[in-house]
Amino acid sequence: MSNSPLVDYVKLSKNHSGKRTHSIDTITPHCVVGQLSCERICDCFPNAVYDSEGNLISGREASCNYGIGFDGRKSLCVEEKYRSWCTSSETNDQRAVTIECASDTTAPYAMTDAVYAALIDLCTDICKRNGKKKLLWFGDKNKTLAYEPKADEMIITVHRWFANKSCPGDWLYNRLGDIAAKVTSRLGGETPQPSPSGTLYRVQTGAYKNKANADSQLAKVKAAGFDTYMVKAGGLYKIQVGAYSKKENADNMAAKLKAAGFDTYITTEKGEAVSSSGAAAASLAVGDKVKLDANAPVYGGTSKFASWVYSSTLYLRELKGNRAVISTQKTGAVTGAVDKKYLKKA
Repeated sequence: MSNSPLVDYVKLSKNHSGKRTHSIDTITPHCVVGQLSCERICDCFPNAVYDSEGNLISGREASCNYGIGFDGRKSLCVEEKYRSWCTSSETNDQRAVTIECASDTTAPYAMTDAVYAALIDLCTDICKRNGKKKLLWFGDKNKTLAYEPKADEMIITVHRWFANKSCPGDWLYNRLGDIAAKVTSRLGGETPQPSPSGTLYRVQTGAYKNKANADSQLAKVKAAGFDTYMVKAGGLYKIQVGAYSKKENADNMAAKLKAAGFDTYITTEKGEAVSSSGAAAASLAVGDKVKLDANAPVYGGTSKFASWVYSSTLYLRELKGNRAVISTQKTGAVTGAVDKKYLKKA
C-alpha cells in the first residue's frame, strides 16, 4: 500500500491504529476549519501521550491521512496503510483515506479554488493507486453505508454521518457529486449515478454553439467566485456549476447564481466534460512578462496587492498548478502569488 506522490510535505503522526483491517474503498474529505497551510494541518495533530492508566495527558486523539493547505499544497500526516483517527468511526476509518482540507472558519466553510482542484487531483491519485475506476457519491447515509463497493469502486463518506458535526461543511458537501463525476471521468470510468433515483441535478448558466463565447462565460462565473466547468451536450457548450443528488441543493446554488446576476437553469441532462481554451493562462511559462488583472486577489485569500502591482509589468517566476509567483524582477525578491487565471502575457 503506497502513499501519494503528489505530497509536498511529510510530517508523520503516531496517532493511528496501525495497519488497516479493511482494504481501502472509501474517501472521507473533511474541513479543517481554518485557512491553514499543509504544514500547519499536520501540526494540528500532536502525538497523543497517555499516563500509566491510559488517560490522555497531552497531544490529541486525532489525525488524518492527508492535509490540503489553502494554496493546494498537500501533506502526509498518516501513511495510507494505517487507520487514522479522523471521522469518529473506527469502521469508516479502517477503510477510508481521510483528507483534511483548509477552509473558512465559519459556515458554509468555503474552500479556495486551489484546495478544490487539489482535492480532485488527490482523490484521482488515491483511486488509481488502489485500482479503482469509479468514485461514487450517493448523498445519503443509509444508502452509502449499506452499499458494498465493487472491486473497481470507491465511495465518499462524510464526518457528519458519524458525529454531531457539520463537517465537511455545506460548501464542500454540495460539491461532492461534482468531485465524484470529475474523478470518475479522469479515471476513464462511467459517471456514477449517486442518488437512489439515478438522477443528478445539474446547475447551468449559459449554453453556446461557439466555444469562445462559452470560454468567456466560464471566466465570468469563475471571477464571481463560483467553481465551474464546461460540458458539451446536444451540440452546445454549457457552463455548469455543480451536480447534485438533491434538487434542494441544486435550487440553492441556482439562487446564488441568480443573485450574482447570472441566468440559471437546472437540468438532468448529462454532458461530456470539456476543457476551457484558457489560451492566455495555459500558454504562460516561467520567465514570461505578464500583467495582473485589476480584480486579482492574493492567492488563497481575498486581500488585494498594493495598487502599483496592478499597473506594473511583472515576471512570472514560478508556476505550479494554478499558483503563479510574480515579481517586478527577473531574479531576487518576489512580489507574491496569484491564481494564473488572473495573468495575461504583457
